[in-house]
Amino acid sequence: MAAGLRIGSRPSALALAQARLVADRLRAMLPGLAAEIVPIRTSGDRLASASLADLGGKGLFVKELEQALHEERIDLAVHSMKDLPARLAPRVRLAAVPPREDPRDVLLSHAGGGFEALPQGARLGTSSARRRFEALRVRRDLNVMPLRGNVDTRLGKLAVREFDAIVLAAAGLRRLGRAEAASADLLDERHFVPACGQGALAIEAVAGRPIGGSAELERAVAALNDHSAQCETACERACLATIGASCATAVGVRAKLDRGRLEVHALLFDRNGHHALEDQVETDDSVGPERAAALGVELGKRMLAHGAAELVGR
Repeated sequence: MAAGLRIGSRPSALALAQARLVADRLRAMLPGLAAEIVPIRTSGDRLASASLADLGGKGLFVKELEQALHEERIDLAVHSMKDLPARLAPRVRLAAVPPREDPRDVLLSHAGGGFEALPQGARLGTSSARRRFEALRVRRDLNVMPLRGNVDTRLGKLAVREFDAIVLAAAGLRRLGRAEAASADLLDERHFVPACGQGALAIEAVAGRPIGGSAELERAVAALNDHSAQCETACERACLATIGASCATAVGVRAKLDRGRLEVHALLFDRNGHHALEDQVETDDSVGPERAAALGVELGKRMLAHGAAELVGR
């Protein structure tokens, strides 16, 4: 295989680990493939201490990578799916959604034992509004404090006891080789509903252009696609797009494809966490990505009928 492939990635340890995972799988299919990972610092990386909602949202983590795609400085980009806005930017496409990691959140604390074991008024670290409000539904007494930075930074702050506990994504911990931390106190996704796309990767390419100008590379990337992950994330993203959610929206949505049945569950809060709306739908139909997306739209419309727009706008 003479062709080379340039894979764009954010420069964080987690993003690079995810890009290497994709590169390794492609090399296994195409022996001799020269796959280069190109780190690209995004606006979200440069503004790590600021609020994403104040600065323009999830697009901050993808726009420089998408620009590099259009300028042909890279051939594909690997993202955490939850960093993608609910609607893709013009002229880009999802080339593949690889198999999904565990989408659940995990509670890491000094004592272990979950939320019930935390002391009264415990300091919980998270900068996610969704995680904040979901945690407060379990323990109203918690002192939820902002926590940003990469995984090592967050774990370090827990280690020096700036916090009594923190909430992280199990998938990120596992991809960084922290499997023992990822299984500490996994949170029940029925009550602690994950973020849209959590645990999934998105391989993005330019619409209408073969990856690397090669039909062989295009087929290899397409072979990375996982049917369940594609259907689940299509459903979740369609739900958020339908209700008009943005990065400022405190919302969890989890679709699960199991033995032909797709069910999707969403939990939406207003900006202050004072009001919540929860709903779910399911289908026993044979499910492909289009049917999955339609189910997400159906759930979104049901939620709009029960006041979702007011909660998103508050």
